[in-house]
Amino acid sequence: MSAADTPRSGTQWGRIDLHAHSTESDGTESPRELVLQAHAAGIGTVAITDHDTTAGWADAADAAREVGIGLVPGVEFSSQQQWASVHVLGYLLDPAAPAFLTERERIRVERVERAQRMVERIGADYPLTWAIVQDHAAPGATIGRPHIADALVSLGIVADRSAAFDGILHWRGGYYQPHRAPAPTEAVRIIRAAGGVPVIAHPAARGQATMDERVIAQLVDAGLMGLEVEHRDNPPEAQEWLRRQARIHGLITTGSSDWHGRGKPNLFGEHTTSAEALDAIVEAATGAEPILPA
Repeated sequence: MSAADTPRSGTQWGRIDLHAHSTESDGTESPRELVLQAHAAGIGTVAITDHDTTAGWADAADAAREVGIGLVPGVEFSSQQQWASVHVLGYLLDPAAPAFLTERERIRVERVERAQRMVERIGADYPLTWAIVQDHAAPGATIGRPHIADALVSLGIVADRSAAFDGILHWRGGYYQPHRAPAPTEAVRIIRAAGGVPVIAHPAARGQATMDERVIAQLVDAGLMGLEVEHRDNPPEAQEWLRRQARIHGLITTGSSDWHGRGKPNLFGEHTTSAEALDAIVEAATGAEPILPA
């Protein structure tokens, strides 16, 4: 990035939303449209954090410069803690770091194979095919459960994505297939090795009930730097517990929408991150630089 993008003291970030998805993973809008909609919603700085890919960074950066808002390049890295899926947000990492590239490709292949297994099982009971699911993913995007959900909606089998995840795609729905992913501690180490800042996404969300004091301490030992506290999937009482854990371990706390476009009801800016927290993330990162607001 150019010298104009180099972080400077006292940056006026505006309202900050550090978790959003594009069509490069399971969002419904392009990276460019993600930035444009963030700007239209009054966001001053947004992060693009697609699942296990950095493919949307360049287009998002061009759009951010065009409209004059800040951009934090990131990724939402898949990991597995016992039976639970744990997502680790990695901000400002080097996308060419060897360990990150290797694990990202392995996860991408596994996610596609897992989706194919699920579609085959669902297709035994419903008129769902892999070709129909592919029609609901952007070219080059890694197909996952949200794309299966969109296909089920298009067939009239469920009303919306939420209904799909509450029923057919639920882990108790009879069609769920597990997928292999690194342990959260390993995901944290990979992000740190790539010069990034690892933050656990929505730690108290459904499916992350294993995120207790012992696990957080292990993650901190591995290099964890933050917790996404203010998020619609973290209940109020859990948010207070997470803030307490952050104080104990000296972690950064963030707030985010987890925007997916039309794929989820989440709205830009429904939860935001403080400027002090983003300053700390930028200061700690060595893998990439943010685009500064104009």
